[in-house]
Amino acid sequence: MLAVIKTGGKQYIVTPGQKLKVEKLVGEEGAAINFEEILLVEDDNKKVAVGQPVVEGAEVNAKIVAQTKGPKVIAYKYKPKKRYHRKKGHRQQLTEVEITAIKI
Repeated sequence: MLAVIKTGGKQYIVTPGQKLKVEKLVGEEGAAINFEEILLVEDDNKKVAVGQPVVEGAEVNAKIVAQTKGPKVIAYKYKPKKRYHRKKGHRQQLTEVEITAIKI
């Protein structure tokens, strides 16, 4: 079974038991969450349900494993011969989730 979910402005292909990192979601470690925006679902018989824009009645259940941060990204601006430079760092906040079930 697999599904395509939408969260944080991105789309992910997920299967039960899979762990993935998504943009920060509100919740404590071990808390259960549900994704309602399901764009596509394929069951064990290879039958595919495509949503327009979402599949009605489908949901993906997940468990929050950890609240983490991504790698540091450096933004550097520089203008030659003008003694201008700016350096800024950023670490995106992420949530690691484990997909527990896909329901149609």
